[in-house]
Amino acid sequence: MSLLAKLFGPKEPEVWPVHVDDSNFDSEVVRSQEPVMLDVWGPGCAPCKKLEPVVLSMAKRYRGRVKVAEVNAAAAPRTMEKLGVMGTPTVVYFREGREVERVVGFRGELYHEEIIETELLGLGDSEKP
Repeated sequence: MSLLAKLFGPKEPEVWPVHVDDSNFDSEVVRSQEPVMLDVWGPGCAPCKKLEPVVLSMAKRYRGRVKVAEVNAAAAPRTMEKLGVMGTPTVVYFREGREVERVVGFRGELYHEEIIETELLGLGDSEKP
């Protein structure tokens, strides 16, 4: 073990959102065994860029409990039509293949955390980590 590894501990593996497009939306979202947070973003969208670190944080924090996924709206027209997404960023939350919540526009990490814990994981205040 290197000196840095001893000092700072083993490096945690990086966690990335699952990429979704028209070809895998049903398998990755609708038929997912885990609840899903789906980030719908668009190229050149400044609020989408601002949301990116929030989405990455949620992917890391809820790994193994919630599937965090992302879809480029411009590259998935059938999925956008199916979801009725009119603008980006939009975050859509699914449980058992059904939409349970939708957030349009930028919201901070605590906002999304609250939705995940109450709507997707069903945690009450006493059960939150």
